[in-house]
Amino acid sequence: MPGPILIFDSGVGGLSVIPALRRYLPDAALVYACDNAMLPYGTRSDDWLVQRMLAVCGAAVAASGCSVLVVACNTASTLALDALRHRLSVPVVGTVPAIKPAAAMSESRHIGLLATSATVSRSYTDRLISEFAADCRVTRAAADSLVQEAERILAGGAPDPAVIRSALEPLRAQADLDTVVLGCTHFPLLGEHLAAALPRRVRLVDSSEAIARRTLQVAAAYARRVGRDRSLATAPDARLARVLAAFDFDAPSQLIAS
Repeated sequence: MPGPILIFDSGVGGLSVIPALRRYLPDAALVYACDNAMLPYGTRSDDWLVQRMLAVCGAAVAASGCSVLVVACNTASTLALDALRHRLSVPVVGTVPAIKPAAAMSESRHIGLLATSATVSRSYTDRLISEFAADCRVTRAAADSLVQEAERILAGGAPDPAVIRSALEPLRAQADLDTVVLGCTHFPLLGEHLAAALPRRVRLVDSSEAIARRTLQVAAAYARRVGRDRSLATAPDARLARVLAAFDFDAPSQLIAS
């Protein structure tokens, strides 16, 4: 019997792909799983992250009985996709920075990459730029602080303009930059705040549509949605439950990674 589609992230960032997934697969049952006990992933070591992803995603796949795993986390995807695909028995859809579409739409040939420090510096990101944006200047901005800012705002906190402006400073200083890749799934949740903090109009590009299209391609069969969708988390958190409810998920069940 086919299972639901499982979406995984370290925190609430993966919720940014939910609207696109529900547009492309409107009747699919979804399960959202997050490793909130170990948030954020962007500052973790590579070896730790691979082992943690194998443990938590393995537990989430088993708990959900899913038919497809969507790793809605750029930091994890750029490092652990091969290991996950080797270990797990279900198809795995990853998330990579939207360098290709950003380069295609940039008129000035100067694009920005706003991501976690891990994604900004990873060799996978270097290869994406070399392959799809070789004729562009790419300004990279590590913005780990925006992960916690997105978590806080989504839980009902007020935005901190100083945090947002500081994270964007490397991009704000580039007069001819016209397109910014949001290379962390948390960052589309801050879209209006990021746009307001930039000194001029730039295009903000994320991977949610590409993720949804790829999931549709590999999800040949899946469970149908009945009522609210399920969620899983590695740590209890009442604020997280409220955020998930706003996206039509039940309160999270405990996810225990071996």
